Amino acid sequence: MNQEQISRLAHADHPIAAPLDDGSVRHLLDSAVPHGHARVLDLGCGGGEWLLRALALHPGLRAEGVDIAAGSLAHARTAAQARGVQDRLVLHEEDAAAFTAPHAFDLVLGVGATHACGGLLATLAAAREHLAPGGRVLIGDGFWMNEPSAEAIDMLGDFSDLPTTLDQVVADGWTPVQGHISTRQELDAYEWAWTDSLTTWALDHPDDPDSPHALAAANTHRDEWLRVYREAFGFVCLVLRSTSG
Repeated sequence: MNQEQISRLAHADHPIAAPLDDGSVRHLLDSAVPHGHARVLDLGCGGGEWLLRALALHPGLRAEGVDIAAGSLAHARTAAQARGVQDRLVLHEEDAAAFTAPHAFDLVLGVGATHACGGLLATLAAAREHLAPGGRVLIGDGFWMNEPSAEAIDMLGDFSDLPTTLDQVVADGWTPVQGHISTRQELDAYEWAWTDSLTTWALDHPDDPDSPHALAAANTHRDEWLRVYREAFGFVCLVLRSTSG
């Protein structure tokens, strides 16, 4: 069982691959989608949940997603068919950092997927290349809300604190026009959903050869969350516009 399969199972009950509840996702999309006929791009779309929800909210919206995970894109196609939005969704199995398109986008997404382009500022640089004049970026990334241990940094990455993160974004030429800091409830609910979904699958499929691996992955993740990074890790989403217009 590879990491893509583990992630897909772990997100079965929390398809937004970030610590956000449904109300927060809706609020951010309401703030970020500039109009009902927008063209939206998701860099590192995974299973496409952000795009699927945006398409459901706006019948005139068109969306494209980019990811290197073939299984996740297949899941997105199946979900789009089930929700009746497949005609307005285009998916690209490509490296998000190298992706090019013949047209610009009114909104570029990158929530919980900045690794796909090489980090926060690299994702913003990629987004800028795709953004139409007056367009917006919806980005979500981690930050340290308390001093992390060396183990936590090795595990999750070398984030900044929240004020420094905002300073970096502003210095890069962006103006935040909306934002959301994940609550403790959202952070914990996400981690419980991740471990519980994977554990449930493993226990429901005891004869599957991947069951022991899935159960071990869930137990390891839960232990790392509770012992290594729960008290230090935070998550912020920002709706941004170019300061220069």
